[in-house]
Amino acid sequence: MNAEALELIPKIFEDAQDFLPINGTDYIEFYVSNAKQASYYYQTAFGFQPIAYAGLETGLIDRETYVLQQGKIRFALTSPLRSGTEIGRHIDKHGDAIKVIALWVDNAEVAYNETVNRGAKSYFAPIIEEDEFGQVVKAGIYTYGETIHVFIERTNYKGVFLPGFRPWNPTYKPASIGLKYIDHVVGNVELGEMNEWVNFYGDVLGFTQIVSFDDKDISTEYTALMSKVVSNGNGRIKFPINEPAEGLKKSQIEEYLDFHEGAGVQHLALATDDIIETVSQLRNRGIEFLNVPLTYYDDLKGRVGQIDEDIEILKQLNILVDRDEEGYLLQIFTKPLEPRPTIFFEIIQRRGATSFGKGNFKALFEAIEREQELRGTL
Repeated sequence: MNAEALELIPKIFEDAQDFLPINGTDYIEFYVSNAKQASYYYQTAFGFQPIAYAGLETGLIDRETYVLQQGKIRFALTSPLRSGTEIGRHIDKHGDAIKVIALWVDNAEVAYNETVNRGAKSYFAPIIEEDEFGQVVKAGIYTYGETIHVFIERTNYKGVFLPGFRPWNPTYKPASIGLKYIDHVVGNVELGEMNEWVNFYGDVLGFTQIVSFDDKDISTEYTALMSKVVSNGNGRIKFPINEPAEGLKKSQIEEYLDFHEGAGVQHLALATDDIIETVSQLRNRGIEFLNVPLTYYDDLKGRVGQIDEDIEILKQLNILVDRDEEGYLLQIFTKPLEPRPTIFFEIIQRRGATSFGKGNFKALFEAIEREQELRGTL
């Protein structure tokens, strides 16, 4: 992003913010086959803390949900309790996957009406849920694939998560690993649909496109993709949207679309203030990351300039570095977290940079191609 474009962002954000104020990401809901085991995984491997539960013991008969939190990141892990449910159908088609990107707003009814009037497809109209801790107003709209946005208004609620949930306070609580907030959420869509969804976020939610990458920016000898990034008014919500581009072999986006069986969330970027400590703990807890060749670090200082971190430690941990006009960032990507090669996490630390690691694209996608080759899907 050039300096002129960066100067425009505050004004763009100011204009867009008046249209649909969003305070941040409220929660991410995964539909998974075994929420109890998945919650154990995210506690043990990623340091998420248990906060809430809903299921048979709280009066639900069709599902159960475990809620975990770390910093401002909140995951809801939901499984069906019987056959023939919409949750089960979703899992059967997509595998364990993200269903809901919930957005925290001051007025869910206004957010719903504004977006539906501008062309959003309704998932559900505004409803009020209440318990002894107050009330929450919720409403939902569809976005790409079967992903939905739920607008959450919780000004008048003091409970642990949402009405109907009880506190979940088990004795097993592995330590957090320093994850702070969701930096961005990346979606993969079918060939030719990227601009449609960029326009959707602009026209329907008032987002602004802030970055664009074409197949010249994101390509290797064999594969390519295109990506555009949209952001809301205050910049707290950032959604890169990817589509495949023509290449000699099957790209990571095509592999995702094949195994997810359609568009969906590809990865979450989780921010930390100390990526060395966070990644060290993740590796110690068994999380596997993509590996780039050690030659990547040979001229790293020449490419990115002076940084505060010890390059030898970054090399040992395989952490990538990139710089833009505002500063630099450090990032690393896990291998897929599920049996299907679909969703994964990015761990990111920003040292002033507002970009998305363009200088690392080639090394990163070559690393992904090596994994695809091992899976026989390249």
